[in-house]
Amino acid sequence: MIKFFKKLFGKSDPVVPVLRLSGMIAASSGPRRGLSMAGMAPLIDKAFEVKGAKAVALVINSPGGSPVQSSLIYDRIRYLSREKDIPVLAFVEDVAASGGYWLACAGDEIYVNASSVVGSIGVVSAGFGFVDAIEKLGVTRRVYTAGKRKVMLDPFQPENEGDIDHLKTLQKDIHDQFTALVRHRRGSKLTAPEDDLFSGAFWTGLKAVELGLADKTGEIRQVLKERFGDKVQIKLVEGKKSMLGLGGGASGVFGKAALSQDMSDTFADAVIDSAIHRANEMSLRQRLGL
Repeated sequence: MIKFFKKLFGKSDPVVPVLRLSGMIAASSGPRRGLSMAGMAPLIDKAFEVKGAKAVALVINSPGGSPVQSSLIYDRIRYLSREKDIPVLAFVEDVAASGGYWLACAGDEIYVNASSVVGSIGVVSAGFGFVDAIEKLGVTRRVYTAGKRKVMLDPFQPENEGDIDHLKTLQKDIHDQFTALVRHRRGSKLTAPEDDLFSGAFWTGLKAVELGLADKTGEIRQVLKERFGDKVQIKLVEGKKSMLGLGGGASGVFGKAALSQDMSDTFADAVIDSAIHRANEMSLRQRLGL
C-alpha cells in the first residue's frame, strides 16, 4: 500500500541499477564467458532504462583483454550516460587493469578497495616461436600466400625485424588511444608523471587514489547509501537465464547456440571454450600477481 501511494504521488525511493563487468574482455565466439559488446549491450541498455535511476553503478573485476571490446563497451556506457543525463559510478573489486581500467574510466567517479589492483595502462602482445622445434622434428612448413606480409609474425618462421616494427607501430597506436582516453576522463586528477602512469605498471587501490587514477576507497552499498540515503534501492541488472539454467549474456557458459545445436555437441564445445577462456583469464590475472 505504501509503495502504491508513493507511485501515485510521484514519491519513491531512489534507485541505482548495478552492472557487473567481470572477467576477461574478448569478442563473443560461441558459448564464451567473459565481457563483450554483444553480451553486455542489452544489459547496459536495460540499466539506463530503469525509471528514476539516480545513477548507474559499474562493479568491475577484470584483468583486461581486447582493446576493441573495451572501447565499444565504454562508448555505449558514456553515450547513454550523456543521452539520459545519468551519472556513472565505477566500483573496482579485485582488479581493473588494462582493458579493465578502460572500463573503469566510463565512471564519472572511480571507487576502489584499498587492495584492488589498478592500472596497467599499456598494450601487450605475446606468443611463442617454434622454428627450432619443427626443425628438430624434421617438419617442413609449407605456406603459400598472395601478399608478402600475409604470414607476418608466423610462429613457425624466424622473426622479421620489419614485422616486429609493424607490430610495435600498431601497439603504439592503441596505447595512444588508451592514454588519450585516460587524460580525457581523469584530467587534472592525475598527479604523477605520464611516463610512470602510462608505463604499463599497476598499483594497489590505495596508491591509485594517490596517483589520481581513482577517486576514493569505498564499498558500493556504503557509498550509495551515503550518497542517496539509506532507502536507496540497489538493483542488479542481469540477463535472461538459458534453458540450462545458466546466465546468458556476459556471464553464462552457454549462449543461444544451446537452443539450435545438438545439446551434447553444444555442451562439449562450451566446456572446451570455457576452459580455454578461463586459462587465458588466469594467465592475465597471474601476470598481475592475483
